[in-house]
Amino acid sequence: MDMIFFDSIDKLGRIVLTTVMVYVLIVTVTKISGKRSTSQLNNFDWIVTVMIGSLGASTILLKDIPFVEGVSSILVLYLLQFVVTKYAAISPQFSNFILSEPRIVFYQGQFLPDAMRDERLTRQEIECAMRSEGINSFDDVEAIVFESDAKLTVIPKPSQSGKSDDDQNTNSNVSETINPLM
Repeated sequence: MDMIFFDSIDKLGRIVLTTVMVYVLIVTVTKISGKRSTSQLNNFDWIVTVMIGSLGASTILLKDIPFVEGVSSILVLYLLQFVVTKYAAISPQFSNFILSEPRIVFYQGQFLPDAMRDERLTRQEIECAMRSEGINSFDDVEAIVFESDAKLTVIPKPSQSGKSDDDQNTNSNVSETINPLM
């Protein structure tokens, strides 16, 4: 019970020094590894980020984990993330395996209840995405897509003003960005 507020100056010194070293390591490696480490996270990136945080905390707080072992495990995770994302960029099959597919949850004025239920989305969340884009009417939306990074993308209907009848007929087709999801 006597170690609740303070154990020893040696332990405190070790924690402070290790914290600074782990911080510098993670900031440096994140900078080197590029935007992917800090961009909108998909499930795979989120898991790696949580693991790196956990390893960093363990290295800082647990005296049984030497700094070099903690650093090694963090560096291996960054390396694995780099290799996996590099391979995913060249292999569509592997990319499909590790990343979730985008999914249409609202299309041409209709909520898609099966897709919403599968993705565990509510109508309120979809409406929030519309408001965030400054869209006030369902009639102004062609589709809303639940992306692989768990972001809702609102695709407005194309503007029909000032176009001939032939142009309007061409625009009634499905958008190029939505067609692959259909």
